[in-house]
Amino acid sequence: MEINRTGRTHAEEGLIAALDAEEGLRRREFPICARKIYCAHAADAPLPRRVADAMRASIERASSDARQYDFELEHIAETRKATARLLGAQLDEISFTGPTSSGLNAIANGIDWSSGDEVVCYLDDYPANVYPWLALERRGVKPVLLETARIGEITPEIVERALTSRTKLVALASANFCSGYRIDLAAIGSLCSERGVLFSVDAIQTLGAFPVPLDRIDFLSAGAQKWMLGPSGAGLLYVKESRRDLLRPVTIGGWNVQSPNFIAQREIRYAGGGQKFEPGAYYHCAIAGMGAAIELLLEAGPAQVTQRIFSLTQALKSEIRPAGFEFLSPDEETNRSGMLTFRHPKIPTDRFFEALLKEDVVVSLRFDRNDRGWLRVSPHFYNSFEEMRKISEVLKTEL
Repeated sequence: MEINRTGRTHAEEGLIAALDAEEGLRRREFPICARKIYCAHAADAPLPRRVADAMRASIERASSDARQYDFELEHIAETRKATARLLGAQLDEISFTGPTSSGLNAIANGIDWSSGDEVVCYLDDYPANVYPWLALERRGVKPVLLETARIGEITPEIVERALTSRTKLVALASANFCSGYRIDLAAIGSLCSERGVLFSVDAIQTLGAFPVPLDRIDFLSAGAQKWMLGPSGAGLLYVKESRRDLLRPVTIGGWNVQSPNFIAQREIRYAGGGQKFEPGAYYHCAIAGMGAAIELLLEAGPAQVTQRIFSLTQALKSEIRPAGFEFLSPDEETNRSGMLTFRHPKIPTDRFFEALLKEDVVVSLRFDRNDRGWLRVSPHFYNSFEEMRKISEVLKTEL
């Protein structure tokens, strides 16, 4: 355990407080801080040092020795335990399937649909959580598209109005990738449960930054490369234990079907637990990085991470609101996420975007269906209030 300049360990002081107190530590743990003010975690996160180190160690093992499968499986088991702790799930409910879209397609194509079934989804979610459901039309499934007054503002009432006797599944994102609106997962999940409707969640825009109430969620998928601070290509699929038999593996290999000594059997009998959806050939390097990232989040403290992100986005919003910016992100804390999305009614958004880039500030530029540009600022717990002040100063110089 590293000792900081106060003589206390990170565990004693709290990792976030330690990062605030010592810039050198912040730059060691998050090398991007030496070069950029990075506030685009809703896009892709730069790798923390310990994540990159874990991936390098995995690559070194693969390049300098024969693959030690038992050793690698132990690493995967530890990552599964850490993932279950972060989610509050059981071990056998976690599968490693790769990107968010892989998990969502496993859900969409693994369910036994009947012609006339309906799936409720939202056209202004990220395309990865739209196309798998629209593609079900070829199987006779009817997509029911939610309509909202503002981007992403999906309330339980809106979902309830869309449900019919033919609704089989509701598929939504935990937070909208553009507006940052965070839906009420518990309320919508309870509504689905009461109606006997399955509930699938694309959680990539909240997992790692906000808690995900799993009680009423049947399926969940999330890649590691955003708020989880992990590498691209790693991700997870959560399948509630009581729903596992409802989902047929889309990809079948030598690992997720019982094959003693890798000898194929005449009868297909799936492996138990999360392995049922893992056909084989794990992406060891990416899973090693994801494991290190999750351990980092657990060390920082999930509740502390959430509060820190709230504080950072609120600080920036308070700084720039008087300058006439209009906000797409919600004001209510219950619906806020880690994204602050805004524009100025008189100045092109790309002008602010370019000005920030020149000052080594990384944010995202997003567009709505009316082709209006929005700045999306998404800091993580290691960002500082001084960085929020710098962002506000750059924005104000363009007014």
